[in-house]
Amino acid sequence: MSSTGERILVVDDHLEMARLLSDQLGDAGYEVTVASGGEEAIQRIRSELFGLVITDLRMEKVDGFDVLEAAHAHDPSLPVILMTAFGAIDQAVEAIKRGAFHYLTKPFRLEEVLVFVRRALDDRRIRAEHRALRQSEARRSGFGAMVGRSAPMRALFDLVQRVAQSDVPVLVRGESGTGKELVARAIHFEGRRKDGPFVAVNCTALPGALLESELFGHLKGAFTGATTARRGLFVEADGGTLFLDEIGDMPADLQARLLRVIEDGQVRAVGADTARTVDVRIVAATHQDLEQRVKDGTFRRDLFYRLEVAPIRIPPLRERREDIPLLVERFFARARERNPGAKVRALSGELVDALTRLPWPGNVRELENVVERLVLFGGTETLGPEALGQFGPTFVPDGLTAGFATARDQIVPLRQLEREYIAWAVAKCGGNKTRAADLLGIDVSTIHRREREQSARGEDDHGNPPR
Repeated sequence: MSSTGERILVVDDHLEMARLLSDQLGDAGYEVTVASGGEEAIQRIRSELFGLVITDLRMEKVDGFDVLEAAHAHDPSLPVILMTAFGAIDQAVEAIKRGAFHYLTKPFRLEEVLVFVRRALDDRRIRAEHRALRQSEARRSGFGAMVGRSAPMRALFDLVQRVAQSDVPVLVRGESGTGKELVARAIHFEGRRKDGPFVAVNCTALPGALLESELFGHLKGAFTGATTARRGLFVEADGGTLFLDEIGDMPADLQARLLRVIEDGQVRAVGADTARTVDVRIVAATHQDLEQRVKDGTFRRDLFYRLEVAPIRIPPLRERREDIPLLVERFFARARERNPGAKVRALSGELVDALTRLPWPGNVRELENVVERLVLFGGTETLGPEALGQFGPTFVPDGLTAGFATARDQIVPLRQLEREYIAWAVAKCGGNKTRAADLLGIDVSTIHRREREQSARGEDDHGNPPR
């Protein structure tokens, strides 16, 4: 076995030349196999694993181009270096056109060969790593990220699969928390643009002027504060997909500019005199009634029709309750990974049944939040339905009562209950108030404000004055 772990196939019908090169590569730490002609080389390529092929171009019967073609038919990522004693520019150009990694003219120096051997093997390794990353991303962002066996979800998967094979604009509709970005990512990673960038932007996150700069870019000095140039998200998404979340809130002037991009692929940065062409697929999403916004005059009718070419509706969680146990299983496993020190080891069947019966106005996002809070704040190894009492009366299953940090027959002021709950949550998060606020669904500033108010009154976490 070689010290590098790389196998190289050397092909030449002049065996002296092949063995000389083989010995030199072997001395450099590579494992080398010699083939005495093109036919033998092709047989070995099909039956053995190699990291690189170095083949002579001019050989009887089966030449180097035949070996190159067979190698790439077997493994498109297998690099091939061609060598010949009859150097010619047109042959070198033809070799590169056909996919050769490099073209060497005999006689060549060993140092030159080793440089290109290392480059070829490094290139193969890097490409393999990139493929692995893309496949991992596809598993996380394609259908692997979406959970469901219900009829509505099977229909959604089928529609997404068909839409992904096209290149038309897509409008994804669904209530908040249903997973609109997951669908957008699945469309991207299941389609021909999967190797291109996926860029997402929330149209409500920025005011109009900043959103325009974010999308289209700007030149240096285009406006006050533009100290550097910016490419813009359309350019960043060139060759891939741009996901426009909450497009119903996009300002009217930006709607007109978006329409132009969809129609002719032209993007002009703020402050620029000329436009550039981009190849971007648009996937937009909204939880709003866009038809009503068109009637109200707040959303362009022509843009609506361009986006409505491939409409997709995501069912709310209440319409696919049979998927809730699957979702709970995935979210529970994920929460356990993120909180390895949590005491909870399992959720009882009764608790899962109770979760299945709840209304879930916040849909999948709300369910995931509740499952993680159950894991983080649960006090026993196996949680029953009574654990839902911590989330308030809406979450208490029929026939159960629950309280928090107080006796069940004792009514206390709501302010005290809130104070105790926040203090308990912060303690369960190891004092991390930002983490506690995230799980409680509030801003961390709310925790700081409550603590200041409590301190000003001189109370402890239970509302008791100082002794």
